[in-house]
Amino acid sequence: MNAYLLLNIAGSIVPEQEIVTFGNQCQTYSQLMNRTSLLAAALASYGIGHGDRVGIITTNCPESVEAFFASFQIGAAIVPINYRAKADELAFMLKDSGVKVLIVEQRYAEMLQPLLAETGIESVICIGGAHQIGPDYEEVLKRVSEPLFDFADVDSNDLAVLLYTSGTTSRPKGVMITNDQLTTYVMGHSEAADGTPKGSSIICVPSYHVAGATSICNCIYSGRRLILLRQFEADAWLHAVEKEKATHSFLVPTMLKRVMDHHNFQSTDLSNLESLSYGAAPMPFPVIRRAIDLFPPTTNFANAFGMTETTSTVSVLGPDDHKLTGTPKEINKKIRRLASVGKPLPGVEIMILDDENKPVETNTIGNVYVCTERAMKGYWNRPDASNETIVNGWINTKDMGWLDEDGYLFLSGRSSDMIIRGGENISPQEIEDVLLEHPEVSDVAVIGTPSLEWGEEVMAVVVSNNPEVPPKVEELAEFCRKKLASFKCPAKIEFVQELPRTSSGKILKRDLREQFIGETVKP
Repeated sequence: MNAYLLLNIAGSIVPEQEIVTFGNQCQTYSQLMNRTSLLAAALASYGIGHGDRVGIITTNCPESVEAFFASFQIGAAIVPINYRAKADELAFMLKDSGVKVLIVEQRYAEMLQPLLAETGIESVICIGGAHQIGPDYEEVLKRVSEPLFDFADVDSNDLAVLLYTSGTTSRPKGVMITNDQLTTYVMGHSEAADGTPKGSSIICVPSYHVAGATSICNCIYSGRRLILLRQFEADAWLHAVEKEKATHSFLVPTMLKRVMDHHNFQSTDLSNLESLSYGAAPMPFPVIRRAIDLFPPTTNFANAFGMTETTSTVSVLGPDDHKLTGTPKEINKKIRRLASVGKPLPGVEIMILDDENKPVETNTIGNVYVCTERAMKGYWNRPDASNETIVNGWINTKDMGWLDEDGYLFLSGRSSDMIIRGGENISPQEIEDVLLEHPEVSDVAVIGTPSLEWGEEVMAVVVSNNPEVPPKVEELAEFCRKKLASFKCPAKIEFVQELPRTSSGKILKRDLREQFIGETVKP
């Protein structure tokens, strides 16, 4: 099934319903479909067709939504590129993906100009005004004599979206998501728009992240109005929730913390916010515990765990798990499970294996594997990496974790981040969670440092709430000693102004290793 039908089906049912809000601009389904068909015709005139790739480098905007569905319409794949990438990474992704036409915000044109010669890109279209590298987006649409009303007949296994991973350990890898995987995910989560109120969802996660890409498609199909924010800013998010009476949103943990820390948080009307999902990076326990206390009791929280390689969510810690009610025993169990990522969705299997690929017992840490029909087709141009990640139909998540007696999945960090001290495996996340309980710690990352005596020692890199007067090292060390086994306590604590993170909030521990121990990671 062509992913374009996610728009076509809903738009045919309720053509005059408003579906996209961007600042003071609004688009109905019919307006979105018309502009999408104009762009599809324009792309076809550039020679783009079945099997080609169309790149976009944009913040969230209506044109990015149009680019998604115009590419689907002509049977091409959309390749959203991280606009925050450094020049060499940007050039690599553009060349590796084989993008033929690139749609780019004019603000990024100067950065792109010196890279184009080495990428093989044939044409560029600029959003927000013409540039030396290409014509203005609106002018391109005006040149189209007739919209493209038909859509390509695609195979279910044909590529729909090529998403590059955030590259926390090496060069980004292009994850191939097919038309069938994308439509299966969207249609399995919601029904098509039918004119009944479906609420509105703030989209502030970028479209080059799987949560952003799938959220766009989910909203378009279900009839939940998209409220597009160019990029996340706490004050803009709070303003949008109140002004647009938003009912749904997705935030990564760092975003949620910034929202609650903002000086306008307490005065903002959040009463319409029905659902607040979070994910894409580990949620520190103190942050979600604080959110449950501060947000209105009518706001339902959900922790969505997934990967680009699994076409988004595979397990969910649902709203009921966040409601701390019941007997003392039940409340204690719920509080403990706030550290989990919930239970597998229908059609998803999760198993935990040891290093010899044998299943482990309940509550035993091992390597997390996921089986789902939405598993990626593979990595673009990386068959070796594909075979390493897809093992007998199972996705090796590269995460460590365990399943409890009721099937809840707990993660303990990336397998590559595991610290081995004197033969003992140490999860950095366990130590990070403890340090985040300290009132003077705002953020923290734990890494392993070389040790002649132990092989590795634990180092904590800390961001203080008050950088001018950080807590004493011995104070933090004593705090850890009270809550952790001695071999898990940091042997060294360093302070920084902020931690390096990807756009989805994941800490770039390779940068910290390079900064503090001189370790570099080769692509």
